[in-house]
Amino acid sequence: MNHSAFRTPWPWLSALALALLGVFVLYPLLYIFTASFVGEGRSGWLQLLADRQSLSAIGNTLLLATVVTLFSTLIGVPLAYVSARYRFRGKLFITLLPLITLVIPEVVTAQTWLMILGNNGVITRFLKGYGIFIPSFYGWFGLITSMSFIYYTYVYIGTVAAIGKFDAQLEEAAQSLGTAPARSRIHVMLPVIRPAILASALLVFTMVIGNFAISTILGHNVRLLSVAIYQAAVAEGASNLTMQSTLASISVLIVMAVLFLNRRVIARGRYEIVQGRGARPQPLRGAQGVLVSGAAGIVVAISLLPLVTIAVGAFTVSRGPVMRWGEWTLDNMARVFITAPGPLVNSILYAGIATVISVAFSTLVSYLVVKKPNLMTPLIDYVSAIPLALSGTVLGVGLLASFNGGFLALTGTSTIIVLAYVIRRMPFGMRNGQAILHNIPNSIEEASISLGSPPFRTFLRVVLPMMLPAVASAAILTWTTTVSELSASLLVYSGGRETLPIQIFRLIDSGLMAYASAYGLVLVAVILVPVVVATTLFKVDLFASK
Repeated sequence: MNHSAFRTPWPWLSALALALLGVFVLYPLLYIFTASFVGEGRSGWLQLLADRQSLSAIGNTLLLATVVTLFSTLIGVPLAYVSARYRFRGKLFITLLPLITLVIPEVVTAQTWLMILGNNGVITRFLKGYGIFIPSFYGWFGLITSMSFIYYTYVYIGTVAAIGKFDAQLEEAAQSLGTAPARSRIHVMLPVIRPAILASALLVFTMVIGNFAISTILGHNVRLLSVAIYQAAVAEGASNLTMQSTLASISVLIVMAVLFLNRRVIARGRYEIVQGRGARPQPLRGAQGVLVSGAAGIVVAISLLPLVTIAVGAFTVSRGPVMRWGEWTLDNMARVFITAPGPLVNSILYAGIATVISVAFSTLVSYLVVKKPNLMTPLIDYVSAIPLALSGTVLGVGLLASFNGGFLALTGTSTIIVLAYVIRRMPFGMRNGQAILHNIPNSIEEASISLGSPPFRTFLRVVLPMMLPAVASAAILTWTTTVSELSASLLVYSGGRETLPIQIFRLIDSGLMAYASAYGLVLVAVILVPVVVATTLFKVDLFASK
């Protein structure tokens, strides 16, 4: 880096960005790793070896992640294949799957499954009236069912995109040489799309490892890692960080190991999707069409079930935990907007501030990494991606431990909630920003500077307007995922600063499903309205860069 470079603002902004990432990302992560070895008493790793409950939580989590990943793949891959290759009745509804995943928070999904199949659920009570008893939805059955029908959409999205890009001429060439159609798909198409399936499946695996909302609501006697971290943090507070830091470290190491495995597997082979003529979807008629439409319809209907249940439950009369289905009231909604509007106000305020900060920071950092590289930008790029490997509970433990006192005491303030939101969702903005910046020629910016415009003014008036579609997409994705965030905010919030997901979680814990449904319905609306406005009025493509 020559001396003239320091006359521009970019090296100084790079140093500032690296300092902020060091304080708010690296410091909490290093803190929990260090505390796991040198906390109070024996090393946390020695305590872990003697703690059967913690070892059981790790084993259960790995088993659950493996089973859910398997079921999600078995649902998502066939659905993606028939969606990409065939036309059939009801296919349009499958395109709703990414949106369904985006707008229905996991805490709402867990709640609605309980309202349907819980001990006092609609179907449970209906079947009980006829002397039919179904297994309890708490435990393995509920965990595997609910998570599989949430996370299969990630496998579907990744696989359908890969099949759409696959050159059908390769498959046709194999068939012209005498290979049967089914065999050509297995030996020609499957190896090409396998990296996409593997990447999506490993994404599901890591999401199950970090899942907190469903794990804690439906887990019951099944001890899981994310819940164990939360319970260790709540039970021991910030005075003894050893065990919670050790469990948090285990969670991070598992996710890092999975990401490393993903890179190793892909690096061992040469995979390339040849951009060519995609296969034209063929119509399915007769028994085949009915069978495929029926199977796809069942999957989509189960995915939409939480949305329907939450809407009905929000207007249903209740007496404590007992839902009086068929009797209607507006009292539940009145509680959300009139009696106790605090969670709604807090959610909009905190998520709004976090979205603005996250998008502004990630846009600037993306510009530095792509357009103004220097000695610091590779490190900035690497550190800014670390939150992808952190679950919400791990991040919450790290923030609580790091900023409970000392040079920057944030515990008990609104700032730490906003900070948790910004750190967790910052990679969304980075990914979108860098993708669009690679497509903007440097010559445009150089022409502006050569005409006398200062570098920073050029960024604001030339580059930034060209980035606006990606910035808008990142802002919407950041908003939707931030406003539904539970695991990190549940650890760092304090009295009077409850958000909508926290309030729903507390009401579910109290068995007040009608009130929880009302808050859940409002939460879905808070998420859905900006998405609809962005995609219909401003034509923002939310999934273009995913």
